[in-house]
Amino acid sequence: MDRLTAMRVFADVAQTGSFTATSARLALSRAMVTRYVAALEQWLGARLLQRTTRRVTLTDAGEQCLRRCLQMLAIAQEVEEATAPADGALRGQLRLTCSLSFGYAQLAAALGDFLALHPQLHVDLHVGDGSVNLVAERIDLAIRISADPDPALIARPLARCESVLVAAPAYLARMGCPAQPADLAAHRCLGHANFGRSEWRFTHAQAGVQAVSVPTRFTANDAVVLMAAAQAGAGIALQPTYLVRPLLQAGALQALLPGWTPPQLTVYALYPSRRHLAPAVRALLDFLVQRFAGAPW
Repeated sequence: MDRLTAMRVFADVAQTGSFTATSARLALSRAMVTRYVAALEQWLGARLLQRTTRRVTLTDAGEQCLRRCLQMLAIAQEVEEATAPADGALRGQLRLTCSLSFGYAQLAAALGDFLALHPQLHVDLHVGDGSVNLVAERIDLAIRISADPDPALIARPLARCESVLVAAPAYLARMGCPAQPADLAAHRCLGHANFGRSEWRFTHAQAGVQAVSVPTRFTANDAVVLMAAAQAGAGIALQPTYLVRPLLQAGALQALLPGWTPPQLTVYALYPSRRHLAPAVRALLDFLVQRFAGAPW
């Protein structure tokens, strides 16, 4: 049995914590996933995974093995890229992560266009705002929105991320329209759970900076959910323009507090190192920089 494939299967099971999930992700039967892991354990003479009815965890030997397997898989990928045919075609698989909102509103379409240019490439996109160890999870590129990206990673700016305060016309007809940030204290505000506190900051050319503690009866950990709640009339939300611009243009949401600007963030592409950057990763980086240069949002 192919030991390199067995390592790839084992590493995926270690990441997902599930034989069934790995079976679906790698398009293998669950029995074949089990056989690959068993073959690797037999080859090494050690138990790598602790299996219970609810979860799969790494043994001490499994943790040691996983680190080595990831190194060998990375080397194998480098060998494939170094010996690729000279036709210039990009091959292999790219693994990316980004937030649900940015993936939904912008990145999914961008990746579709990128793959159309490179038909022999494959992309595996994981959405979520949680912190991810790019090396351990074998992520080639993370798209994150931040004012202060992780200094341990290489950060390439892709675009500005502006935000806007929005509400549905039905909500404003019922509750009135705030004229200044302090008025938000009397409104129903929709908060992002990951921010940890409900304080919104605004800057005005004449009035300067104002920070407002807003009441939030509804919080969620993703902007898409908050956008849907605002559209349904549940309250006022602070939203990225890359997500809500079509709804503002259609009149489904209305922008509030003209002249007051929320803090601006940056959309970054993050990756572990400039050394040995795969040609496909470099091509995708250049594509995204060009794609989002001067984006209307």
